[in-house]
Amino acid sequence: MTMILSGSKLGRAVGAALLAMGLGFAAAPAMASEAAHGPKVEMQSWSFAGPFGRFDKGQLQRGYKVYKEVCASCHSMKLVAYRNLADQGGPGFTLDQAKALAAEIKVKDGPNDAGEMFERAGRTSDRFPSPFANDEAARAGFGGALPPDLSLIGKNRAAHRGGLSFMADPFTLYAEAGPDYVYNLLTGYVDAPHGVTCDGALQYNQSFISGSCIAMPNPLSEGMVTYDDGTKATVEQYARDVAAFLMWTAEPKLEARKSTGLKVILFLIVLSGLLYLTKRKIWANVAH
Repeated sequence: MTMILSGSKLGRAVGAALLAMGLGFAAAPAMASEAAHGPKVEMQSWSFAGPFGRFDKGQLQRGYKVYKEVCASCHSMKLVAYRNLADQGGPGFTLDQAKALAAEIKVKDGPNDAGEMFERAGRTSDRFPSPFANDEAARAGFGGALPPDLSLIGKNRAAHRGGLSFMADPFTLYAEAGPDYVYNLLTGYVDAPHGVTCDGALQYNQSFISGSCIAMPNPLSEGMVTYDDGTKATVEQYARDVAAFLMWTAEPKLEARKSTGLKVILFLIVLSGLLYLTKRKIWANVAH
């Protein structure tokens, strides 16, 4: 996850660590002396939860900064273009701000009239850049592990909560398992319990979905990213903000979907009432 350390070795190491194994690096989440455990994932409170939920634009902008400065040096986001940052229902950047953010990157383009490739400043139509030229280069830098693309990570990573909780989800409208898991994972680095050891450079994480030990070092530390709006720079805040941002990239039309759903429900309620009254009118004088 990183770009504020843009390209630096520290940024690459931290980024590699972050969503590398935790959000799904395909590299050995091995455990040394403990059987697979159920990850500890606690439900969080999100502004976008529920039928009236909406993204917090300030949070999405902070989450973008954490992604840019901590994640982007190792992880691609191939399905998101800079113009999406200015889309309705998104982080709330203006088109000019999106253009300025895109202009910070260099894109290899061409060929030109001379048949040569060249570099140009990024445009809003460009997608977020990948940190590696190809998958093989990425694997070579991480011992065979391929850092996952983060475009949809907010929806395709979630831990089973156990019990019969899934039966209540349709009634509680719970659909935040992805960001809940991302948040818990990024804040789940604790000392291993007695009797549990992790091989080599693996670290214990109580929320890792595939075991107890992951290859991703703890990627977040207090003060590593400075928020422009003065929000306190804590690990919990970083994790919450980037989890919300990754939920938006995975479901950018969430607000429109919920708005349409509410309108449809209201329409069906009115239609049901009209049909009932029509039925009463037509059959009022018919003996039953």
